[in-house]
Amino acid sequence: MTKKHPKHQADNIRPEKPVGENDPAYESTVDTKNTVADSENTVDADTDAAAVTEEPTDKAAEWQDRYLRLAAEFDNSRKRTLREKMELMRTAGESLLKDLLPVVDDFERGLIAIDKSGDIESIKTGMNLIYGKLLDFLSNSGVSEIKALGEHFNADLHEAVTKIPALSEDQKGKVIDIIQKGYVLHEKIIRYPKVVVGE
Repeated sequence: MTKKHPKHQADNIRPEKPVGENDPAYESTVDTKNTVADSENTVDADTDAAAVTEEPTDKAAEWQDRYLRLAAEFDNSRKRTLREKMELMRTAGESLLKDLLPVVDDFERGLIAIDKSGDIESIKTGMNLIYGKLLDFLSNSGVSEIKALGEHFNADLHEAVTKIPALSEDQKGKVIDIIQKGYVLHEKIIRYPKVVVGE
């Protein structure tokens, strides 16, 4: 076995070259470093994105909860108001009718008196009293009669049933006769007077 001379062994050993920027080894080292840095940045970005995504999701859930509560409150309020309105409509006329009952009582007493008495004047007096009481009741309730007789015909206030020739020039375009009286309740017409107009 032959021994290699130390000089030949030295020839086989290559000194390490410094790695330069143009060297392929340098490029692979730089790529490895960049890949590691990119992966770290990606992890940080994913973490931040997850945190940002969770925050709006919580807000959306909170707003949805508020919306559902408000919708339920509104629905309950609407149903309650509807019930109250129906109850009010059912009982609104209660006080009005209670005030009208004494007039009915007077009419009943008047009818009994007509059967028993033959005195026409006392019957007329009794009927006038009842009629006056009824007019007072209507007035206290805010009902008043629409004045029509002798007034100029107004299509907004009167309902013309027919026209007849006027007896004088003064009666032309005016209400000559009333077939049915009209009434106002607190400035709102509840029944138009049916009238005859002169032409």
